[in-house]
Amino acid sequence: QVQLVESGGGLVQAGGSLRLSCAASGHTFSAYVMAWFRQAQGKEREFVAAISRSGDVIQYANSVKGRFTISRDNAKNTVYLQMSSLKPEDTAVYHCAADFGGRVRSEEYVYERWGQGTQVTVSS
Repeated sequence: QVQLVESGGGLVQAGGSLRLSCAASGHTFSAYVMAWFRQAQGKEREFVAAISRSGDVIQYANSVKGRFTISRDNAKNTVYLQMSSLKPEDTAVYHCAADFGGRVRSEEYVYERWGQGTQVTVSS
Protein backbone atom coordinates (compact mmCIF):
# COMPACT_ATOMS: atom_id res chain seq x y z
CA GLN A 1 0.00 0.00 0.00
CA VAL A 2 1.05 3.56 -0.60
CA GLN A 3 2.80 5.54 2.14
CA LEU A 4 2.40 9.32 2.14
CA VAL A 5 4.81 12.03 3.33
CA GLU A 6 3.90 15.72 3.19
CA SER A 7 6.33 18.62 3.05
CA GLY A 8 6.39 22.32 2.27
CA GLY A 9 4.55 23.75 5.22
CA GLY A 10 5.75 26.76 7.15
CA LEU A 11 5.04 30.28 8.33
CA VAL A 12 3.87 32.83 5.79
CA GLN A 13 2.29 36.26 5.93
CA ALA A 14 -1.27 36.84 4.85
CA GLY A 15 -1.43 37.24 1.09
CA GLY A 16 1.57 35.02 0.57
CA SER A 17 1.96 31.65 -1.11
CA LEU A 18 3.15 28.16 -0.28
CA ARG A 19 3.37 24.92 -2.21
CA LEU A 20 2.79 21.68 -0.37
CA SER A 21 4.02 18.36 -1.69
CA CYS A 22 2.96 14.84 -0.84
CA ALA A 23 5.33 12.10 -1.91
CA ALA A 24 3.97 8.59 -2.19
CA SER A 25 5.93 5.37 -2.00
CA GLY A 26 5.00 2.30 -3.98
CA HIS A 27 4.33 1.58 -7.62
CA THR A 28 0.59 2.14 -7.83
CA PHE A 29 0.34 5.88 -7.18
CA SER A 30 -1.57 6.45 -10.41
CA ALA A 31 -4.30 4.11 -9.16
CA TYR A 32 -5.17 6.42 -6.28
CA VAL A 33 -7.45 9.41 -6.12
CA MET A 34 -5.51 11.95 -4.06
CA ALA A 35 -6.83 14.64 -1.77
CA TRP A 36 -5.79 17.31 0.69
CA PHE A 37 -7.54 17.87 4.00
CA ARG A 38 -6.73 20.28 6.79
CA GLN A 39 -7.36 20.47 10.50
CA ALA A 40 -7.14 23.68 12.47
CA GLN A 41 -6.52 23.56 16.18
CA GLY A 42 -9.71 22.72 18.03
CA LYS A 43 -11.66 22.07 14.84
CA GLU A 44 -12.66 19.03 12.82
CA ARG A 45 -10.68 17.99 9.79
CA GLU A 46 -12.09 19.45 6.58
CA PHE A 47 -11.79 18.75 2.89
CA VAL A 48 -9.62 21.09 0.80
CA ALA A 49 -9.19 19.55 -2.67
CA ALA A 50 -9.11 16.26 -4.54
CA ILE A 51 -7.80 15.11 -7.91
CA SER A 52 -8.62 12.07 -9.99
CA ARG A 53 -6.14 9.38 -10.94
CA SER A 54 -5.36 10.96 -14.31
CA GLY A 55 -5.76 14.53 -13.08
CA ASP A 56 -8.72 15.35 -15.30
CA VAL A 57 -11.27 15.73 -12.52
CA ILE A 58 -10.67 18.16 -9.66
CA GLN A 59 -12.83 19.30 -6.78
CA TYR A 60 -12.23 22.16 -4.33
CA ALA A 61 -13.81 23.30 -1.13
CA ASN A 62 -15.60 26.61 -1.62
CA SER A 63 -13.32 28.24 0.94
CA VAL A 64 -10.21 27.71 -1.21
CA LYS A 65 -11.63 27.85 -4.74
CA GLY A 66 -9.74 30.35 -6.85
CA ARG A 67 -6.83 30.50 -4.39
CA PHE A 68 -5.56 26.90 -4.20
CA THR A 69 -4.57 24.56 -7.03
CA ILE A 70 -4.17 20.81 -6.69
CA SER A 71 -2.07 18.91 -9.21
CA ARG A 72 -0.23 15.64 -9.50
CA ASP A 73 2.76 14.16 -11.29
CA ASN A 74 2.29 10.41 -11.60
CA ALA A 75 5.84 9.97 -12.91
CA LYS A 76 7.13 11.46 -9.64
CA ASN A 77 4.51 9.85 -7.38
CA THR A 78 3.70 13.28 -6.01
CA VAL A 79 0.63 15.41 -5.47
CA TYR A 80 0.89 19.16 -4.91
CA LEU A 81 -1.18 21.89 -3.37
CA GLN A 82 -0.29 25.38 -4.55
CA MET A 83 -1.75 27.88 -2.10
CA SER A 84 -1.98 31.57 -2.92
CA SER A 85 -3.59 34.62 -1.32
CA LEU A 86 -3.31 32.87 2.01
CA LYS A 87 -5.44 34.02 4.91
CA PRO A 88 -5.01 33.52 8.66
CA GLU A 89 -7.99 31.18 8.57
CA ASP A 90 -5.98 28.85 6.33
CA THR A 91 -3.77 28.06 9.32
CA ALA A 92 -3.96 24.32 9.94
CA VAL A 93 -2.18 21.02 9.67
CA TYR A 94 -2.53 19.88 6.07
CA HIS A 95 -2.80 16.16 5.34
CA CYS A 96 -2.75 14.36 2.04
CA ALA A 97 -4.89 11.28 1.60
CA ALA A 98 -5.30 8.48 -0.93
CA ASP A 99 -8.26 6.44 -2.10
CA PHE A 100 -7.45 3.36 -4.16
CA GLY A 101 -9.45 3.03 -7.34
CA GLY A 102 -12.14 5.46 -6.30
CA ARG A 103 -13.51 8.67 -7.69
CA VAL A 104 -13.07 12.25 -6.58
CA ARG A 105 -14.97 12.79 -3.34
CA SER A 106 -14.83 15.16 -0.40
CA GLU A 107 -15.81 12.71 2.35
CA GLU A 108 -12.80 11.79 4.43
CA TYR A 109 -14.03 8.31 5.27
CA VAL A 110 -13.41 7.10 1.68
CA TYR A 111 -9.68 7.80 1.93
CA GLU A 112 -7.85 4.84 3.40
CA ARG A 113 -4.26 6.13 3.44
CA TRP A 114 -3.14 9.31 5.21
CA GLY A 115 0.07 11.24 5.69
CA GLN A 116 1.24 12.63 9.01
CA GLY A 117 0.59 16.23 8.00
CA THR A 118 2.51 19.46 7.59
CA GLN A 119 1.83 22.66 9.53
CA VAL A 120 0.84 25.81 7.67
CA THR A 121 0.67 29.02 9.69
CA VAL A 122 -0.52 32.27 8.15
CA SER A 123 0.18 35.41 10.14
CA SER A 124 -1.95 38.53 9.84
